[in-house]
Amino acid sequence: MTKQERFFALKISSIMATRLFGLFMIFPVFSVYAVQYENTTPYLIGLAIGIYGLTQALLQIPFGYLSDQFGRKPLLVVGLVFFFIGSVVAANSTDIIHVVIGRALQGSGAISAVLMAFLADFVAEDQRSKANAFVGMQIGLAFMLSLLIGPLITINLGISGLFWVIAGLSIVALIIVATLPYVKPHAQYSLSIPNIKQVLTAKLLKLDFSIFTLHLILTCTFIVMPVLLVENNIVATDLKDNWSIYLPVMLLSFVGMLPIIILAEKFKKHKIMILTAITIMAVSQILFYQTTLTYTTFLVLLTLFFIAFNAMEAMLPSLISKIATKDKRGLAMGLYSTSQFLGAFVGGVFGGWIYNIYDLNSVFLLTTLMAIIWLGVMLTMKQQKTL
Repeated sequence: MTKQERFFALKISSIMATRLFGLFMIFPVFSVYAVQYENTTPYLIGLAIGIYGLTQALLQIPFGYLSDQFGRKPLLVVGLVFFFIGSVVAANSTDIIHVVIGRALQGSGAISAVLMAFLADFVAEDQRSKANAFVGMQIGLAFMLSLLIGPLITINLGISGLFWVIAGLSIVALIIVATLPYVKPHAQYSLSIPNIKQVLTAKLLKLDFSIFTLHLILTCTFIVMPVLLVENNIVATDLKDNWSIYLPVMLLSFVGMLPIIILAEKFKKHKIMILTAITIMAVSQILFYQTTLTYTTFLVLLTLFFIAFNAMEAMLPSLISKIATKDKRGLAMGLYSTSQFLGAFVGGVFGGWIYNIYDLNSVFLLTTLMAIIWLGVMLTMKQQKTL
């Protein structure tokens, strides 16, 4: 990539990472700290964690489409303002229902598709896979840092203070957006059935299903993970020792994912590496269900999980940007991001429901089943030039 492309990719990834960092910071703490809210139940805990995915899913395609029509930058500003408002609502909540509303408002700032399309606009096609892999790695880093920093903030400022910090992050993202250039929108097109069909090809739909399943499993996992850490005496009840698990996992998983990314991008082994990552994901979920959890087993299994998660986060958007045509890229990214956040919502709802009706460990049966179905779907994917 040129110097300008690298700098632009850094800005886009910084906006994406800052926003997702804010969304993810409640993951490692909310299941434990949500008991302080009125009317709390396991189901509502899952709904509060996952509800942002529903509003994201509903609005990704409209945001992506409108960014094709009116330009990327104005839609980024609108989305981040919604994110700020939702964070403030959640910060002032004393009832978990109000937290659910705040999280839904956070999700209504559905700018992921706009950011990925903006990146593709400025980076040459032959360099786009590197740029998308870079953004994917930044997202993975943001998620891992959220697991370390979220508990530290919550211990010192409380769950309300955590939401205020998240509101501040949205302002940081807005400042970065202000430095981006304004670009004239692409040629106008209608949101018609023929145009929508162009982003409903078999290849794109399988990638959309991949990101749906990935984030369903992620959300389910982090409904139960904080509670399991406490129940198995791996960390203290206030989660102040979370770093002792998540820091080594963060470092080991990034090292572990590098061979997968290199083989996929440099040697064009995308299909094989996708199947490898899904298999690793499935194994981690099966073992979480069957294994007695100690510090060591937790560390190993969570590392396997994040090797697969980070690798998929890097590979999938790269493939989407290659397959989608330039004039429909915003729309294609919208459908992809819709699938991503719908997966988070479904994971929150069903993970919370299973936790409420059965027990924590049973959630891993759902995630294992979904990983197996996902593997079956991707086995049918043909090895082509882009894959």
